[in-house]
Amino acid sequence: CKVFVLTLKTGGTGLNLTAADIVFIFDPWWNKSAENQAIDRTHRIGQNKKVISYKLITLGTIEEEILKLQEVKSALLDSIISSDGASVKALSEDEIEFILGK
Repeated sequence: CKVFVLTLKTGGTGLNLTAADIVFIFDPWWNKSAENQAIDRTHRIGQNKKVISYKLITLGTIEEEILKLQEVKSALLDSIISSDGASVKALSEDEIEFILGK
């Protein structure tokens, strides 16, 4: 069994990991796109296996809070941008500050 251990940020940048078929996320990032990009490194030309990804979250930890933050930000994004991406709804000052992390 071969294992390649990377941080989320190093695993999501400039690599093709087509030899991998299982991905474990131990350190979720507040921006879900960073996680998706790291997982997508296994889905490149040359991948011939089914890829399975797991996100391991323990109750009562900072990782659980990050997961909740991802869900809130995703719901907010869905509520302000239409499904076709062509129209953007108006944002309140509080929503803009939340998105920018102020």
